[in-house]
Amino acid sequence: MSSLRLLFSTSTNPLFNLAVEDTIFRSMPADQKVLFLWRNDNTVVIGRAQNPWKECNTQRMERDGITLARRQSGGGAVFHDLGNTNFTFMAGKPEYDKTVSTDIVLKALTQLGIKGKATGRNDLVVETDEGERKFSGSAYRETMDRGFHHGTILLNADMSRLADYLNPDPKKLQAKGITSVRSRVINLQQLEPSLTHEKLCTAITQAFFDYYGEQVEAEFISPDSMPDLPNFEATFTKQQDWHWNFGNTPEFTHHIDERFTWGGVELHFNIKKAHIDDVQVFSDSLDPAPLEALQVALKGQIYSVEGMESAVRDVLREYPNKRDEMEQVRDWLLIQLS
Repeated sequence: MSSLRLLFSTSTNPLFNLAVEDTIFRSMPADQKVLFLWRNDNTVVIGRAQNPWKECNTQRMERDGITLARRQSGGGAVFHDLGNTNFTFMAGKPEYDKTVSTDIVLKALTQLGIKGKATGRNDLVVETDEGERKFSGSAYRETMDRGFHHGTILLNADMSRLADYLNPDPKKLQAKGITSVRSRVINLQQLEPSLTHEKLCTAITQAFFDYYGEQVEAEFISPDSMPDLPNFEATFTKQQDWHWNFGNTPEFTHHIDERFTWGGVELHFNIKKAHIDDVQVFSDSLDPAPLEALQVALKGQIYSVEGMESAVRDVLREYPNKRDEMEQVRDWLLIQLS
């Protein structure tokens, strides 16, 4: 029986693909070497220790139907569309070695006429007339007896959309956790116009086989029929859960202020597990009672559009004569949450 396993996902749903990856990793025999190739569409993937409100323009993502997905590994935030190819290499210890998988990817690219190299920050780059340009970023995960290395390769990604979703407006937000490092990037099709996802997958597969001196039949995984993987449904359910993707955010504080025609408003939020653990509201309004009621209504709410709207509705039931002012506050809060 071969020690290799090769899987392709026919899905572009990041929540499905990340669940497949995690399930395979948890259930694979320790002596197996796995290559999983996949793509996501309209997605921002964040590291397991990241804050989506700090890393992403969440309001624009919601408006445009962009999925947020938190992965099991560390590292920074990345935007995926169909111009990206994603790879995952898995192996048991002591054979797991991330330099091996990096070499396999680089050898595959060499066969395609692209000379890349690894840098010290888990990136793959190419030399251009304008200097080094990044085309691949990686993240890793290790347990006691196994590890995986996964990354994305830019083929023909829409760079303008990448900037749209990974560049939030500056916020007075103090957050724990990992912050993404932005790099100057390049699509590999700028260097080799004929390069496609299919060609790249074929080259990486062949380099994988060449390194280990074995070949296996590919397995194609689709959400149309649930994969025959141990505990996949439970893992997929968790991957889709708001509490994993947003609620798993490390504790942070957020300070916002605005001047309205009827007075200034200042809010200090303390957020734990994506819920408003505490909030202080300050104002020089001549009638601060509705804002004092807002402070009470916000506490315990989910730090989301729905949570803000729910709190304002509670205040309006108590102070219906303050609808204009409170709707202004609500609209401001929703913008600040982006």
